[in-house]
Amino acid sequence: MLVMADVTAKPGYEIVIEPSRGWLRIDWHALWEYRDLLVLLVQRDFISRYKQTLLGPLWHFLQPVMNAAVYFVIFGVIAGIKTDGLPPALFYLCSQLTWNYFAQNVNVGGATFINNAGLFGKVYFPRLLVPLSVVVANFIAVGLQCIPFVLCFGYFKFFTPAAADIPVGWMALLAPLPLLQTALLSLGVSLWMSASTAKYRDLVHLNQYLIQLWMFATPVVWPLSQIPAQWKWIALANPMAVPVEGLRICLLGHGTLSATEVAVSVAVTLVVLVTGIAAFQKVERTVIDSV
Repeated sequence: MLVMADVTAKPGYEIVIEPSRGWLRIDWHALWEYRDLLVLLVQRDFISRYKQTLLGPLWHFLQPVMNAAVYFVIFGVIAGIKTDGLPPALFYLCSQLTWNYFAQNVNVGGATFINNAGLFGKVYFPRLLVPLSVVVANFIAVGLQCIPFVLCFGYFKFFTPAAADIPVGWMALLAPLPLLQTALLSLGVSLWMSASTAKYRDLVHLNQYLIQLWMFATPVVWPLSQIPAQWKWIALANPMAVPVEGLRICLLGHGTLSATEVAVSVAVTLVVLVTGIAAFQKVERTVIDSV
């Protein structure tokens, strides 16, 4: 991989291009210099997703609502899974804020080298910008998905007798933290998947299947309180369990997490992110030759 040491050279100066040293050596200067490209990539990812569609960004409203309806029928009515004393619609909409964000980042970012092989082979820029742009673009989508959640929250909080069961407190100010952890974890997983799919393309299809299975192992349609205490560690071995449950604690005041469990989950997230960066930067040196 080539690294642009100085992309803002003035007359009388030279632009030096040198190979990167080390898998974990991130060229922060280059990332900052190419911040305009990051903005363009975010716009591309967000706009191209809904180009020539009938409803456009309105899918951000319809998708979580339709999913919540399906979850209510299958898991609430048929399976009889409890929702921790919360209205099922509110429970499912809150869970989807973190899970949909994670799934979209991994599905799109996991094919970074395959989807951008032509671009990577023509021009230099920090390759890490592409999966970063996916995370940022999907975060904008999360903001739009918050609208049906807020509307549903307002209805159950102020217009139903169960309003007292939905507390609103200072914990709501901590809601960005589970989303930040989800962003870092999904970035790490997508970097791992990018490195893997660059060599084995069929893993792109396996990636989508794994995400579907991963959802059922995550407290999206069931709360952690339904897990017996002696088996709770198995559920928490899933690194997405804490962000999903944590956001419900922040926004809805219901959940079962300890400070130790949160700390362990954050540590696992950082390990996945750091090792994902290492794997990504190792592969990007020769990926153009293979894809």
